Amino acid sequence: MSLEQKVNDSIKDAMKARDQVALRALRAIKSEILLFNTSGSGKTLDQAGEIKILQKMIKQRADSLALYEQEGREDLASKEREEIEVIKPFLPTQLSEDDLKEIIQGVIFKTGAQSMKDMGKVMGMASKEVQGKADNKKIAEIVKILLQT
Repeated sequence: MSLEQKVNDSIKDAMKARDQVALRALRAIKSEILLFNTSGSGKTLDQAGEIKILQKMIKQRADSLALYEQEGREDLASKEREEIEVIKPFLPTQLSEDDLKEIIQGVIFKTGAQSMKDMGKVMGMASKEVQGKADNKKIAEIVKILLQT
């Protein structure tokens, strides 16, 4: 089942339950999917594209959340937290830090990376391998640690 279909089904369920928080977040996802489909790029939305959209939405909300918390706007911060919690279940199960380290070590071995100069090469390959199962920020942290040792 595509992300769009899952979101549409979830919207119906949220409407029946009168869950305004879920409705707000689900409609935002639906809006992003619609924007992609009508962008005129000629591309179809595949699973990797769906994951990118969801990750981007979570990152935007996390950035806003940090800003709102810094400014002391708990009312707005709570909305962002709620939306993140509604969006997260649509992403694939996230890898544990140990599993992620193992994958990245394999990528470092495959690429022959030896220093921070090779970080871009490792990041590109690692991002493709985990495909949405880990945050790029977390991948970058682990790559830095492993390349510095």
